[in-house]
Amino acid sequence: MSADPQLLLQLVSMEMPFGKYKGTLLCNLPVSYLEWFQRKGFPEGKLGMLLQTMYEIKLNGLEYLLEPLKKKKMYK
Repeated sequence: MSADPQLLLQLVSMEMPFGKYKGTLLCNLPVSYLEWFQRKGFPEGKLGMLLQTMYEIKLNGLEYLLEPLKKKKMYK
């Protein structure tokens, strides 16, 4: 998986647009919710791609990659 910086920035700034976790940043979605999408199917388009990426990040224990971006966002 190549880490596109824009993609990673979207994970720490974009909110879930619908459902139980509407308004939650994608990077803060619980893994159980991402696993549910994995079983049921990710949405079409950009959101689905971002959710799938977040699932892979959490699955592989790579959340630390997002920490600098979260901090950078806080200071803007």
